[in-house]
Amino acid sequence: MASFPVESEKPSGPTAFAPYLDTIANIFHPVAGPVLNTYGRFHGWKESMGLTQPGTVENLTREVSQVHLSNWSFDGARADVAKVVSANPAFQLTHSFSLGSTTRPPAYNFGAIFANAQTFLQGGVDGTGAVTMRANQTWAASDITKVQAQLTNKAGQSMLQVEHDHLGPHYTFSWKSMNPGVLDGTGIHIASLLHSFSPRLSLGFETVIQHPQPEILETATSYVAKLTSLPNAIANLTPTVPGQLAPFYPSWTATAQLQPSGNVQATYYQKLSDKVDVALDLQTIIQPASMLGPAKREALATLGAKYDFRMATFRGQVDSTGKIGMYLEQRFTPAFAFLVAGEIDHGKNASKFGVGIMIESSTMTQEEMIAAGMLTPV
Repeated sequence: MASFPVESEKPSGPTAFAPYLDTIANIFHPVAGPVLNTYGRFHGWKESMGLTQPGTVENLTREVSQVHLSNWSFDGARADVAKVVSANPAFQLTHSFSLGSTTRPPAYNFGAIFANAQTFLQGGVDGTGAVTMRANQTWAASDITKVQAQLTNKAGQSMLQVEHDHLGPHYTFSWKSMNPGVLDGTGIHIASLLHSFSPRLSLGFETVIQHPQPEILETATSYVAKLTSLPNAIANLTPTVPGQLAPFYPSWTATAQLQPSGNVQATYYQKLSDKVDVALDLQTIIQPASMLGPAKREALATLGAKYDFRMATFRGQVDSTGKIGMYLEQRFTPAFAFLVAGEIDHGKNASKFGVGIMIESSTMTQEEMIAAGMLTPV
């Protein structure tokens, strides 16, 4: 019976191209060798500094936005009804109803969400026929592509936005294009870079390129900085599982952004405990005299706090103009929540108030919901 040689039996001697490859390597070694050695030493020096992943410029003030009411406050009445069809992969249908003031007609939105470990898809359509979509694709731990779009029959309100985030070990580079022109490169493009220079300090920039027409090109660059507390400063405040290390949460984070117009935005966030967060935002408004109005030099400071109770979350906020606001989310059961939001503007002698409910239902059994982590075993 004939036998055939296997891969491991093939000779491993030098090939006919080996002399040529050695000649090319010897030619470029005097130049490439020092460069590679310098890069290796620089990389080792950065690793020895204990640098961390700083996050993205877009999420620079994410902790502050989770405390303040800009993303939570509403007026009138609203109702959100969600139905969980599947937990893995996640598939959910939502119905949202809102009834605002007399200047806004009642609104309805139907949405769907699909998500797994790499893909997130979200789509919706409202009562006017406007369609919105959002898609996130995680190619690797370091690369994420995001797409957002809106289609509507109103002129100038349809939109397409494409962005990509590259998360390096010590830096993040992001590129975003809104309504990009494939042939002429028109649109609004935003490039940002945030780099960690120490375990606590990160510096970066964000450049906005406005290219509405082929003959018009404008750029503006803002500079950002992020400073955090020492790592593991509040490890004792974080609940842990016996035998496992506590995750790291900075006890405080301070950020600053210098905009091209000269305005400055500074924020400060502190986690007082595992249930209490506070956040401060300071924005300056510097506007020279122009045809639009006289010169303006103002500042706005906003202080907010968030309290997490066992079945409720309360947010409160006050700013330097005399505006006071609050938002309460009270859960009576894991599937039913009652919302209350209010705001009083003493400077303008105005106020608004809102109430809402959130209802969640599922086609899964109680055992399936417990296995998916949606319910706590009793």
